[in-house]
Amino acid sequence: MMGCLRRIGCLVFLVMILVLAVVAWFARDWWTQMVPFGPQYAAQQAATWLSPSPEGARRAEAALDRLRSDSAPVFVSVAPGDMVAYVLKEFAKPLPDSADSVQAAVVGDRLHIRARVKAAELGLDVLGPIGYLLRDREHIELGGVLRVIRPGFSEYQVKTFKVHDIAVPQTILPALVRQLSRGVRTPELSEDGLPLATPEYIGDVRVSSGNITLYKRQ
Repeated sequence: MMGCLRRIGCLVFLVMILVLAVVAWFARDWWTQMVPFGPQYAAQQAATWLSPSPEGARRAEAALDRLRSDSAPVFVSVAPGDMVAYVLKEFAKPLPDSADSVQAAVVGDRLHIRARVKAAELGLDVLGPIGYLLRDREHIELGGVLRVIRPGFSEYQVKTFKVHDIAVPQTILPALVRQLSRGVRTPELSEDGLPLATPEYIGDVRVSSGNITLYKRQ
């Protein structure tokens, strides 16, 4: 009898280990941001954070203008800080009204934006237990990709979101993005997408190697 119980106990233990391994695999995008030895953590520590400026916005605007003519190059590259400066100046602003200390960096194939905002603008009911840990103003960090939906209209798809250095679970990302959105959300938007108005001659946006590359619409 004892041997049978021992075998059952071992089987239950092995099943629990397998379940935890499966859960860890599917949640890897979340927990690798949290541990100091995770690849995403290391990439974020090595990233160069840039602050947007009026000069940066003008540099981004000049780069975009080069794509406008028929004889223009196929693509131009823009530094993250310059692109965010242009976004904040020209596009629908994908951050709460209270945002300050805005910075941007490229981490892998994602554009990361961080800022300090009023916690109340994030929707404390959306954040659940995390909301109880927040001060009046908190640091947030978004990591996402830029996607052109159609000429003149794009989105910033939020793939990761940190508040007070706490990674927000993927399950509440859509609700948090809706809280941040300004105006009416069109059916074209992804559930984790923030709308951006982009020049009609931009056909694609790619992020890599510390730069944002914009491609002319063919």
